[in-house]
Amino acid sequence: MSNESEPGPALVQSVDRALSILEILARRRSAGVTEIGRELGVHKSTAFRLLAVLESRGFVEQAQERGTYRLGLGVVRLAGTVAAQLDLSRQGHEVCDRLAAEVGETVNIAILDGNRAVNVTQSRGAASVTSYDWVGRQTPLHATSSGKVLLAHAPEAVRVAVLAGPLERFTPATLTGAADLTAELDGIRSAGWASTSEEYEVGLNAVAAPIRGADGSVLAALSVSGPAYRLDPAAFPDIAKRVIAAAGEVSGRMGFLP
Repeated sequence: MSNESEPGPALVQSVDRALSILEILARRRSAGVTEIGRELGVHKSTAFRLLAVLESRGFVEQAQERGTYRLGLGVVRLAGTVAAQLDLSRQGHEVCDRLAAEVGETVNIAILDGNRAVNVTQSRGAASVTSYDWVGRQTPLHATSSGKVLLAHAPEAVRVAVLAGPLERFTPATLTGAADLTAELDGIRSAGWASTSEEYEVGLNAVAAPIRGADGSVLAALSVSGPAYRLDPAAFPDIAKRVIAAAGEVSGRMGFLP
């Protein structure tokens, strides 16, 4: 049984009311504290406290007429993130299908999600021996090829947090030393691709390359994974060329100009 306590009814109600405020402002474009309180069925002071919290996080802002609120840029930021992920999946799906058909293995696209990687797109090649669906599954940054690519290009705070460890050992081949992982991340940035050889699962190898956005930042990682007996480390450089080319095509579709 979890030691974490469940949120109380008052907290849940506050969250519900805060979300209702966003819906009200989306519908009405702007509204005053009194109007919002009336729609919520709460006192003006309660509406004001909720608005103050939302304003502090950038989700609402006061219009030129003080006391009147509208949606803030925080909502735009969240919407942009969701749109980018949806666009990434849409733009990458055809490329992943084509690469999977060419190499016969499983192709995934993963994005950074806190201190983990999460797969958003998957295509299976004809030679794929597994029917496991990786979409939506979170994987560790230090033990997967996509994770290493994302970690190599992640904000410094993320790299520091991951390298501070502990780095979980999944197999005998998992890198669990911060110095060794740091050196590998430097090599990944130089080479433009990453690989894992039975580091997350025994018998599973993978190669990944970065997908970049219009501003050049790394949005995601595209990977090819397959059984170690078929995706041998000796084949990594050749697979890497194909993965880099595919990731480059998706990058171009996302607006990146090398």
